[in-house]
Amino acid sequence: MKVAVITEDGHEISQHFGRAPHYLVLTIEDGKITQREMRDKLGHAHFGGEEHPEEPGQAHGLGPQAHDRHLRMAEAIADCEVLLCGGMGQGAYQSIQARGIRPIVTDLTSIDEAVAAYVDGTIVDQTNRLH
Repeated sequence: MKVAVITEDGHEISQHFGRAPHYLVLTIEDGKITQREMRDKLGHAHFGGEEHPEEPGQAHGLGPQAHDRHLRMAEAIADCEVLLCGGMGQGAYQSIQARGIRPIVTDLTSIDEAVAAYVDGTIVDQTNRLH
């Protein structure tokens, strides 16, 4: 199984999905991390030149163009089953789900601690942290 985590440094979980520059992709075998791979992640800086029109009646990040950007952000982790992050918008959360990846928002900051909690089934998806 592969687990992706948004990060800036490979050790701690970033607090904002859109601003994080990297994914750390962890391969888990028999409940243990067997491989770590840092992957670049598209984010706000990559989409700065694109228009960001809001759809009438849609909350920020929930329109079709935002959905497309979120899907492009997730291309680098298409082989992962879960994405751990410290925070993200509701639109990004829904887009990641649509991509077939389970997003989990956590207040844990240590990547190793969060992955261990996911593996043993004790991690809590704190959707109250969505914005």
